[in-house]
Amino acid sequence: MKSNIISRLKSPLSIFVLLLLVVALFTALGPAEKSLGTNVRVVYLHGAWVWAALAAFFAAGVVGLIGLILRRSWLQSWSRALGRTGLFFWITYLPLSMWAMQTNWNGLFLAEPRWRLAVVFAIGGLVLQIGLSLVENPAWASAFNSIYAVLLWLALQTTDQVMHPSSPVLTSDAWRIQAFFGGLLLLTLLVAWQVARWWYATEPQTS
Repeated sequence: MKSNIISRLKSPLSIFVLLLLVVALFTALGPAEKSLGTNVRVVYLHGAWVWAALAAFFAAGVVGLIGLILRRSWLQSWSRALGRTGLFFWITYLPLSMWAMQTNWNGLFLAEPRWRLAVVFAIGGLVLQIGLSLVENPAWASAFNSIYAVLLWLALQTTDQVMHPSSPVLTSDAWRIQAFFGGLLLLTLLVAWQVARWWYATEPQTS
């Protein structure tokens, strides 16, 4: 009975919920900014969330490519798990982005090129992952996750920004803000890792 409770507490889902609470508390204690005040905390969370999505997408691409080259199905399964994790964070980043717009711009600027790119890749990623879930061979997930990551990277490099600032935390002179964002990003990546672990646990046992 005791070991059963401990194993449940160590499960990816339990750790995921715990880390989410830590992220929420940590975000609420974030430093205010001169122009945006305490509303900047939403920007911190939105930034860390989308970076976690990008990290998962690119990890899915790299791991998938290595899995294809080495012909290791377990790496290909990790690619599928990481791709699904990236999609989860990418889709849930959209309402966070709208929240950041509303609190800091006093309205929704949905014509922002970065916003439209996010919606397009959310829809495309969802269709892709649904399709890949219907295919048992994880090699397909590896191949398409690698292509998706490259296309996303290229799109981000060529998409204009109107109201969306370019990495404001990285260009900030306030070391406290940068240090806080680094800690928040680390926590968010830990959350993403638990999601990836959960998805991987649903994969068939491979070698």
